Amino acid sequence: MKKGGTITILILIAVVFFGALYYLYAKNQESPIIFETDKSETKTITKNTIATGNIVPNEEVLIKPNISGIIEAVYIKAGQSIKAGDLIAKIKVVANVSNLSNSQNQVRSAKNELDNQEKIFQRQKTLFDKGVISTNDFEAAQLAYKQAKQNYNASRQTNDIVRTGTTTGLGNYANTLIRSTVNGMVLDVPVKVGNQVIESNNFNEGTTIASVADVGRMIFVGKVDESEVGKIKEKLPIEITVGAIENKKFEAVLTDIAPKGKTENGAIQFEIKASLTNRDDTFIRAGLSANASIILEKAENVLAIKESLIQFDAKTQKPFVEVETGYQKFERKNIVLGVSDGIYVEIKSGVKGPDKLKVWNQGLKTEDKPGDKKE
Repeated sequence: MKKGGTITILILIAVVFFGALYYLYAKNQESPIIFETDKSETKTITKNTIATGNIVPNEEVLIKPNISGIIEAVYIKAGQSIKAGDLIAKIKVVANVSNLSNSQNQVRSAKNELDNQEKIFQRQKTLFDKGVISTNDFEAAQLAYKQAKQNYNASRQTNDIVRTGTTTGLGNYANTLIRSTVNGMVLDVPVKVGNQVIESNNFNEGTTIASVADVGRMIFVGKVDESEVGKIKEKLPIEITVGAIENKKFEAVLTDIAPKGKTENGAIQFEIKASLTNRDDTFIRAGLSANASIILEKAENVLAIKESLIQFDAKTQKPFVEVETGYQKFERKNIVLGVSDGIYVEIKSGVKGPDKLKVWNQGLKTEDKPGDKKE
């Protein structure tokens, strides 16, 4: 029994020994791990945040009537350029029955008063010609007659305005003729011939007949999330990209940030506005969707490397890279970082332009020899 146990142990030792030899041999046959290297670049790095919104006119004027009625004619169309004073539309007045009745009664009363004052004036004139009454009495009767005549004419004009919206002598001031109040382009004409419109007054904003704006003064209106609003401030430069205009970027400046946010889809959004600067002749239609890239930081023509080349010390959390000193030999160097765009980061110190940096997370197996190593 003793002899059999000894033999078994010897066999196990032999198996383990030869197994270890085979493992070492196989391990020695594996290709060595070769780390790739990368170089720094001279780049312009921009750190930005994105806001979505629309391109709208800086000032859009809504043309409204100052009398109610029915559209009789429309003289403009969307996209047309007009000037202040140009005729936009004509309104046919639908008289208010109550107002019409009152004005007609005023005309009758004024006519009766005029007839009465005319009789008195003719009587006083006869007496004055005979020398019965004084000059003062005659002139008083004459003045009363003229005032009665003026009141009668005024009541007739009022009645005409109530019935038709205009009267003799008003010319361009007729309420039925709607004219533009500003220079610009017609953006929209929401009414058609036959539509009824309501006048603009203290109790009603009225029906919009046309919207006019200066399309040469466009602004961007968008929204940013509450997590980003603390990073931006007024007068920051912005790059505007309009979806409908390919391969074009428009420069702008942030002018307004809303002091109060609004809840939309469970998130707090803040409205921002930016005015376009140095705009070329490209025609931008009002209402087009656009994205605004708000530039938070910018470093031009600086030494930069890919963020994937950077490692961080486990204890100090300070960044460093590994610089190649010989074939597959690397030396650690601490670096100071600057502006980052998420892909590239500015290197303020620690790395020089010609340095080759270890791509530490891309170990590759290869059979290349040192002399055959590809740069």
